[in-house]
Amino acid sequence: MGLRGQVRTRDGWAVQHAIVTMTDMTGTQVLRAGADEEGAVRDDSPLVPGPYTVVVTAVGYAPVASTALVTRTGRADLGTVTLARQGGVELPPPGTWSIDPAHSSVGAVAQHLGISSVRGRFTDFGGRIEILDTGGPEQARVEAIINAATIDTGNGLRDKHLKSPDFLDVERFPQITYSSTGLTPAGPDRWKVHGRLALHGVVRDLDLDLSYLGTGPDPWGGVRAAFHATTELHRADFAMNYNQVVQAGIAAIGTTLRIELEIQAVQGENLPGV
Repeated sequence: MGLRGQVRTRDGWAVQHAIVTMTDMTGTQVLRAGADEEGAVRDDSPLVPGPYTVVVTAVGYAPVASTALVTRTGRADLGTVTLARQGGVELPPPGTWSIDPAHSSVGAVAQHLGISSVRGRFTDFGGRIEILDTGGPEQARVEAIINAATIDTGNGLRDKHLKSPDFLDVERFPQITYSSTGLTPAGPDRWKVHGRLALHGVVRDLDLDLSYLGTGPDPWGGVRAAFHATTELHRADFAMNYNQVVQAGIAAIGTTLRIELEIQAVQGENLPGV
């Protein structure tokens, strides 16, 4: 007899602090139970057979209401109740998530001659994401470090020029760093990451448009979270003013860079596999 059920997030994680309330058809509360560490709800209070309204709530999540039927055995089985973040925004479970460079990419796209694009990427980078279990998801933190000398556009001469004082000046500024200052929900599974970018000796505010793609197990026994992020920056804001004007006044290289990030992060401090 009693109530049984599971309360989970969209990705299957337990919502440990969920509360389940049952009321009869007169609106009288007959049962109130909390989920355990596994997200399971179990209560052996006797229930009179018939229909009931069940409401599942949890701080930071949108409430879910449904109808449950108590059988002649005096038992109601809710199955699995899925809660969505309030406002439709999700992040991985709290804790440390280490960026896996082997399964991530940090790329930049620049316009060339006003008619096409040149793509580049950095091959050496790392960082971590901290999802806090207090203070709300907006308090999550992101830290990243990029080895500026690892820029790769597929052309040796161009890469050498990009590493020179005309652009990245990697001898003087070997690292590019990004440190977040906060997150703002921007829609279902989307966030605006506010942060500070240190590039070419200049530190400026820079926001990222972040999409959270979900979590899942990996072949090495770990759990991974995936993200996609983009932003744009102006080279002049970071004291990279070099350009070459070709025919008809067209600049060889665009003044704006589009940054594209594909990130896999592993739960914990260490990377378990390749």
